[in-house]
Amino acid sequence: MTTSVLQPANNKLNIGSIIAIRGSVIDVCFATKLPRIHSILTVDLSDIALGDTEQVVIEVLEQRNAKQVRCIALTPTQGLARGMQVKDSGNPLLAPVGSGILSRMFDVFGKPIDRQGSLTDIKWRSVHRAPPTLRERSTQSQIFTTGIKVIDVLVPLEKGGKAGLFGGAGVGKTVLLTEMIHNMVGKHKGGSIFCGIGERCREGEELYREMKAAGVLPNMVMVFGQMNEPPGSRFRVGQAALTMAEYFRDDEHRDVLLLIDNIFRFIQAGSEVSGLMGQMPSRLGYQPTMGTELASLEERIANTNNGAITSIQAVYVPADDFTDPAAVHTFSHLSASIVLSRQRASEGLFPAIDPLQSNSKMASPGIVGERHYQLAQKVRSTLAQYAELKDIIAMLGLEQLSPEDRSVVGRARRLERFLTQPFFTTEQFTNHTGKLVSLDESLDGCERILNDEFKDYPESALYMIGNIDEAKLKSRPNKQASSATDTASTVKNAAKAAGADNEHAP
Repeated sequence: MTTSVLQPANNKLNIGSIIAIRGSVIDVCFATKLPRIHSILTVDLSDIALGDTEQVVIEVLEQRNAKQVRCIALTPTQGLARGMQVKDSGNPLLAPVGSGILSRMFDVFGKPIDRQGSLTDIKWRSVHRAPPTLRERSTQSQIFTTGIKVIDVLVPLEKGGKAGLFGGAGVGKTVLLTEMIHNMVGKHKGGSIFCGIGERCREGEELYREMKAAGVLPNMVMVFGQMNEPPGSRFRVGQAALTMAEYFRDDEHRDVLLLIDNIFRFIQAGSEVSGLMGQMPSRLGYQPTMGTELASLEERIANTNNGAITSIQAVYVPADDFTDPAAVHTFSHLSASIVLSRQRASEGLFPAIDPLQSNSKMASPGIVGERHYQLAQKVRSTLAQYAELKDIIAMLGLEQLSPEDRSVVGRARRLERFLTQPFFTTEQFTNHTGKLVSLDESLDGCERILNDEFKDYPESALYMIGNIDEAKLKSRPNKQASSATDTASTVKNAAKAAGADNEHAP
């Protein structure tokens, strides 16, 4: 429940009464004028124990007939009863915009939840807005560098585009998002908006503290629809955050980084709303309107002549099944797909990005340049060859490979370790100082590894470093010792990857 920030559009109140309550679905009868679709209705509840008045906020989703509307509650419905009066605000759901929202944390109604006082210097806008027209959109493709090696080299992001972080539970989606916030706010000097859809309340509190400690909060806005809130609230919080991002892009002409964690919860909330409204479910129980609902959100994220909204979205993949309709529909909107691998996480290769499953539409010679494209292709080819050789290594041992294949394995394993990176946001857990690596340094490191410059260095020298020169400071080449160590390590890891018993691996 929330105190009211919703005032009637005019002084003449349109009053109705509740005729049915089914969980979060409420039917309301109006004798004179029906509210419009997406109008916000309120019900005042008097709390006798506390001696104050609270509101239940509901949104009109369907006009049943000439006198009845069906609504979904955006707040808990405890205390409602048939016959209660309902007031039509005459407005849709509104979100605050303006410079006054920076460094603050909001709920879906635009109410501050950070205990930092009331808002100043703001305006209110509807969360239901049309996407930019084709005439307003920019036709230039630009790369958005993140300072994270594996992303910048193999999965370059598009400025004004949408990138998805795909992965199951516990593989590092939220950690990667928070690291990007840290890097981007400091590097691009733009605004950053974090939208938590259906996330745990402790994650929001931890993120707020971390961003405040990192000094990036003054250029950041947080909007949360928590996991325990009704589905209607979780369904609208993404649009509220996007409305704030559109203000910075269109009115202040700033580039905005919009991070959404987790877009699957938006689809899940829509599925709950659809089921409560009585719609026939589609494949695997998802709502029949899933494609339309997702597109209405995603198409508003665009690069225009005024500025760009670059979105990075965590996407929970149910049971790691990438054929799930939620994952498939989300894929179609993205310019880059970053797939997180549970196997790589178990091997300690963080960020646990699978370089062979991840892809980007920006990775073409005309956009990233010929050198970057060719290097990325060589890196992918080397890692793919190593993946094919793992079964042979597990069964027969590394010694049975040809000298050329052994060289490929050595390069691939050094590339895997070079593409790991210590994060600023995990320093307290890993005891590794965070690193921000430029694109030129990342490409230079990959090129030197592919040229066998580090074949005599132990693999551990390239693990969790920034630029490639740190490997020389970390360790000296020792051909015999490093070869023996790497061979044993290679066999052990290959056997593990192939599902063989490590104790009996050759």
